[in-house]
Amino acid sequence: MSRPIRLSASTGIHKGDREYQQDQVLLLSHPRYNGCVLAVLADGMGGRSGGRKASDQVMLTARQLFERYSPETDDPVAMLKNLVQEAHIVIRLTAITSEQEPHSTIAAYLINPRGDCHWVHAGDSRIYHFQNGRMMHRTSDHSYVQALVDRGEITEAEANNHPHSNILVGCLGTESDPPITTHMIHQLMPGDVLLACSDGVWHYFSPTELASVVESLSPREATEFLIEKARMRARGTGDNLSLVIVKIEALVEEAKSPAPPLFPRPPAAA
Repeated sequence: MSRPIRLSASTGIHKGDREYQQDQVLLLSHPRYNGCVLAVLADGMGGRSGGRKASDQVMLTARQLFERYSPETDDPVAMLKNLVQEAHIVIRLTAITSEQEPHSTIAAYLINPRGDCHWVHAGDSRIYHFQNGRMMHRTSDHSYVQALVDRGEITEAEANNHPHSNILVGCLGTESDPPITTHMIHQLMPGDVLLACSDGVWHYFSPTELASVVESLSPREATEFLIEKARMRARGTGDNLSLVIVKIEALVEEAKSPAPPLFPRPPAAA
């Protein structure tokens, strides 16, 4: 990295007003490479246990692939694509051996020790990149209403309250291959914040609100605030909530104390 930085991070998860939790979230530091971090979020769907099985499989696959990943020799985009494809295959096998139809979204970002960041997503779980309180980029949902927005038929605000806002056009575990959309940030700098969250979180906030919260609060405080505020705004109808925040901060070295003055040794007594 071009200048010393440190990563501060937090994860949060809440079942909302649902009877059971189908979201899963994971934040991993690489066991061999300092400064290499993987954040993964999955929003499972498919009955009481089907959705949880799907999101659990995403987490298991992520752990296995990240354990083998080497930032010095491996392609980060290829690793993230493999994560989506392998989790999709295993979820499909789970569907064959059970009467359920498990599905899951995925949103994952990988930070390498040299400061480059790569992400992948499928479904409507999102990743946001903020810089000094401004949104720089976010994922585009693989959903019916996002397609309407892209065609100019409705606005982002209208999409949020559309009766078909929960219909996905692609995710993990379906009969067709999942959509795989990637993005790269060439160099993370102090002031950058990465936020991955399920629709149970982002549905209740504008990008401007999210940017303000993650800019002004620590990751832990922002996580707690966003979950509490989303629960309040849901008014008893909230979905599962999950999020993971990583904040890039400048590494401030403590100023060294000045060396004490050197005085000549007093002459020896006669």
